[in-house]
Amino acid sequence: MKVLGIGNAIVDVICKVEESFLSENNLTKSTMKLVDEDEFKKLLIKLRIEKTISGGSIANSVVGLSQLGNKVGFIGKVNDDKLGRKYSEGLTKENVKFHYNIKSEKMPTGTCLILITPDSERTMCTFLGTAGKINENDIDDKIIKESEITFLEGYLWDVGDPQKAFNKAINNSKKSAMSLSDLFCVDRHKDYFLDLVKNKLNITFANEQEIIALIGAKNFDDVINFTKEIKRLIIITRGEKGSMAIQDNNVIECKAKKNLKIKDLTGAGDLFAAGFLHGYVNDLSLKESLEKGTELSAKIIQQIGARF
Repeated sequence: MKVLGIGNAIVDVICKVEESFLSENNLTKSTMKLVDEDEFKKLLIKLRIEKTISGGSIANSVVGLSQLGNKVGFIGKVNDDKLGRKYSEGLTKENVKFHYNIKSEKMPTGTCLILITPDSERTMCTFLGTAGKINENDIDDKIIKESEITFLEGYLWDVGDPQKAFNKAINNSKKSAMSLSDLFCVDRHKDYFLDLVKNKLNITFANEQEIIALIGAKNFDDVINFTKEIKRLIIITRGEKGSMAIQDNNVIECKAKKNLKIKDLTGAGDLFAAGFLHGYVNDLSLKESLEKGTELSAKIIQQIGARF
């Protein structure tokens, strides 16, 4: 395989809301909040569902890579329930090999409420369910060793079994890549993420806010200097400022596309990563890879949902 994704297997439930819904339910716009099953159900009762689709950050990236013609796979934990089976079917339809044997679990398949406000920003409430219970036994090191890149998500990492699964994946990878996922994740696991970025990962994907928070930067020059020092490949998305790849002493920039009819920012980072990795595993230059990521990201935000 070109890329094996390992992440939270989450079914996305997409809903449009007014700004007031966020404040009334103590939600911070543009962030992800973990909720328990009861809180998830209470929120869902108040909403009208626009769309339900198999999701999860890395799974979205892997589907994008498949659609570009790459041989890819995915590992993520689901329950043998209606949503879990739907999740598996969704990957199969997209020619993604699902390297997980579905079985009955104590918790249901994970679900994420994606709340889209009129400005197209998305705020997420995630009930991880069994997705957050991934462990070493769910990670097949033989599959990892047969993949050019193992791509992980910061959302997946947590103390205990998920951490052990994460480390097993990285230790057996030819090359490892990770998305920092969300400012919430960075703040929660800063020391561990910093160690990964500096010492273990070959490629890190982050937005400007996440990388600044991770290293405690005063300005963006600090980010560039940090990346040059650690000599790892870091890919940074900067919204309207475009994107950047930094490796060794090379700083490569790509402008954002303009005059887009934005409907939903969900999946912008996921599809950017898909486009970039497509270029990377097919021997395109860093500049060309950034351009492919920008192309896919611009396309996905002009529709509802994180998959084409």
